[in-house]
Amino acid sequence: MASCFKNISFVMSMEHNDTFRHKGLRLRLVQELRNKGITDNKVLNAIGAIPRHLFLDSSFVNFAYQDKPFPIAAGQTISQPYTVALQTQLLELKPNDKVLEVGTGSGYQAAVLMQLGMRLFSIERQRELYTWSTGLLTKLGYSGRFFLGDGYEGLPTFGPFDKIIVTAGAPELPRKLLIQLKIGGIMIIPIGGAQQIMTKIVRLAEDDFEQIQIGHCAFVPMLAGVVK
Repeated sequence: MASCFKNISFVMSMEHNDTFRHKGLRLRLVQELRNKGITDNKVLNAIGAIPRHLFLDSSFVNFAYQDKPFPIAAGQTISQPYTVALQTQLLELKPNDKVLEVGTGSGYQAAVLMQLGMRLFSIERQRELYTWSTGLLTKLGYSGRFFLGDGYEGLPTFGPFDKIIVTAGAPELPRKLLIQLKIGGIMIIPIGGAQQIMTKIVRLAEDDFEQIQIGHCAFVPMLAGVVK
């Protein structure tokens, strides 16, 4: 019984922290994303449901529903909502897809994917972010699989994946991630140096990949190794 009361108390606390004002600001943000070309209503509904302000440092909470990126711990950023919505839309998600996310970061993109009902496997190289984001997502009631590890390695034990999303800029296509993608699967990844090209990869056959360039973007660099 104690754990039940604890869970109820937490839900009440979260509702208190997500006010009518926050919900109104999210509705405004959703309309802004729609105006910028996001057409997937399921993605927009997920953005509208998730309290983004809880994923930000307290000094940025009042700006949480602006369509802007903000710094988070470990020298990383939370992507702007348009970027999150665009990458999610480009994945062409289907019910119960098995999705690998490379770069859990703040946990916001992970929340969007799980809000959409995906079977999420997410990997983060920074222990500080891993601890923070997994704790928050668990408290919010999301149940994905989270790993501290090197994103370049992916999660071969759990693959192959229907979809792969990379939330950092890779200098080139990571081969180890490509081979963890199912035939017919889609990977969305920013590729390049200081500025990247958002790229959609479709695995057509065992050794046949289609590469589609979407547009310019700017992400923090994708780095190898684990920071403990």
